[in-house]
Amino acid sequence: MAGPSAFATLRYEVDQAVATITLDRPEALNALTVRAKEELLGAFERVAADPAVRAVILTGAGRAFCSGQDLKERLQPDAAPLDVELIERFNPIVRAMRALDRPIVGAINGVAAGAGASLAFACDLRIAADEATFLLAFGRVGLIPDSGATWLLPRLVGPAKAAEMALLAEPLRAADAERFGLVVRVVPAEDLPAEARALALRLAGLAPRAVALTKRALDAAWLIDFESALALEARLQGEAGTTADHAEGLAAFVEKRPARFAGS
Repeated sequence: MAGPSAFATLRYEVDQAVATITLDRPEALNALTVRAKEELLGAFERVAADPAVRAVILTGAGRAFCSGQDLKERLQPDAAPLDVELIERFNPIVRAMRALDRPIVGAINGVAAGAGASLAFACDLRIAADEATFLLAFGRVGLIPDSGATWLLPRLVGPAKAAEMALLAEPLRAADAERFGLVVRVVPAEDLPAEARALALRLAGLAPRAVALTKRALDAAWLIDFESALALEARLQGEAGTTADHAEGLAAFVEKRPARFAGS
């Protein structure tokens, strides 16, 4: 097990091929400062560069997942214009998350608000504590949802619910998030770390190349027509079919044993 990293605003640990990134500013509900954003991007870049990591858990310390932008920092005279802040700091994070060829489990332990909700939306799977809440509160401060929220949320919960959340800042509680398909499971808060880890370990035990290609196909499906999706599936399946992991999977099936995927 790798020890905690030297990050100041988050904890980064790797154990059994699972990297756990924990936003660690509980006194500020894990609000994102410039440094926090830079370190979060650095954490995902570390995952991307480490072939030993097969799955990721993103969660928060304390009673919040992430409350979004640290608004106190926005009041500083040297704060960057909002469009610059998005282009240079927020967008690279969600772009790195969606481009990552490893699955990300969002363990939503409390409120996920503003850009914090966007981080949750950018995960591949979300599991929520029963007290978790998703909130796009941008309108309360005269802003619009950002960091990918306007693109991701309608695809996750449908246009009507997304409009209600975005325009009226209506919170979506954990039970309703499960009903709308935003989260795969709601569990008692005390069970969340173990449940999220069990899910991440299941993902880490799969064939890494097949997982990466599946993630690519699912993302592409939001942008292409049916015929293009069929062609993409054929191309990616051809790639998957040449891997040693596919051969191992077939052998394990015939021999009636668990497959041991090496990632090749």
